[in-house]
Amino acid sequence: MDHVVVVESAKPFEEACRALEQAVAEHHFGVLHVHDLGKTLAGKGFPLGFEARVFDVCNPQRAHEVLRASPVLSVALPCAISVFTEGGRTKLAFIRPTAMLGLFGAGAQDVALEVEAAVLKIVERAAA
Repeated sequence: MDHVVVVESAKPFEEACRALEQAVAEHHFGVLHVHDLGKTLAGKGFPLGFEARVFDVCNPQRAHEVLRASPVLSVALPCAISVFTEGGRTKLAFIRPTAMLGLFGAGAQDVALEVEAAVLKIVERAAA
């Protein structure tokens, strides 16, 4: 699991979700969409038994740089940050952009390093 970063938070789930949205904005990213996996799956008859939301986040300037390197890299965008509960604890997680974009070669690795550092700061800020 070296390609996934998981940070535990002492905050309750809803508070961590609000803190994440605030941290995203503070770091000049935007939330494009929020997928409420718990609610969606429960509505389809498949309750998870825990809470889980995935936030699609993006920095327009960095996305532009990645897409200019190659349009096929669009499959790796936007960055997904998950907030979920596990064993009564709130956790935030994301796949390292360097790992995701590394699947395509070195074309966008510099941008991936910058985005990864920013997303880590976002998650750590939200978790604190």
